[in-house]
Amino acid sequence: MALWLAVIVTKAKSPSARLLPWIGLLGLLNPGWAYTFSMFGLVETSASVATLLWAFEPILILGLAWMFLKEQIGRQLLGLVALATCGVLLVSGLLGNASSETLNAGSALILAGVLCCAIYTILARNLVANPLFTVAVQQSVAFAWVLAIWPLELRSVTAPNLAGVLYRDIATIILSGLLYYALAYWFYLHALRSMAASVAGSFFNLIPVFGVLGSFIFLGERLTSSQRLGAALIVGATMVVLRHGIGRATKQTAVDARQGPTRRSRHNRRTSSRARSVLWSAQGSLGHRGFEVEGSLT
Repeated sequence: MALWLAVIVTKAKSPSARLLPWIGLLGLLNPGWAYTFSMFGLVETSASVATLLWAFEPILILGLAWMFLKEQIGRQLLGLVALATCGVLLVSGLLGNASSETLNAGSALILAGVLCCAIYTILARNLVANPLFTVAVQQSVAFAWVLAIWPLELRSVTAPNLAGVLYRDIATIILSGLLYYALAYWFYLHALRSMAASVAGSFFNLIPVFGVLGSFIFLGERLTSSQRLGAALIVGATMVVLRHGIGRATKQTAVDARQGPTRRSRHNRRTSSRARSVLWSAQGSLGHRGFEVEGSLT
């Protein structure tokens, strides 16, 4: 509701009708399918293993951007992503404390969720549409997915007594939804319009840092020396990637200005074709895994 009100107030330009199915697919990929897979996977997998699996998202984005968007991945960017991934392992505590838990169905489900998020980034990179309108459509489709699978959840659990929920908790839920599902997605899609997908994906390595920092501030938890080292590696690598990405975006903007609208139009058609290739490849991959999921998003 808030997103559509913002669309009306800002008079956000609606995209062409042929783009609406692709925008709706974004909502199914993330948060729809990605969070569904992840929530079921967390039931069978520890939080530390889940953190490790999600650390592969920037690597997946890097690979998909190279294969389908034909982005040039230099040695510097590849090395920085690897360095940041080492930092993720340190922050999660898995680099120094090896886990004996083997990969199971829960881990496979989480990896499916990670793949959905990576495909989301590749597909969103090629959509030429207003970011605010895109997020509004995307989250509406995701909400429809929640309503579709909700009856399946009600069969297995008792519905909570909404009358007993404090107004403060309701306000917190609404605020968190606006921050993450509206503002964060709008920022991300807006940034993708002027940044390579491989560069944007590297910023996901900052998630564990923000998580640990939030635990320190709000929960009083303390960092170990290895976690502090890991956080420093992630922040340092991301800052270098940021400078690299801004330079690349500036150069690309200058090239686009020289090319003119005709060549940009041809480029958009080519990248749209590559996006469809990503989609078909992902559908085949997910279908091959044969996941059967019943449940809901939380």
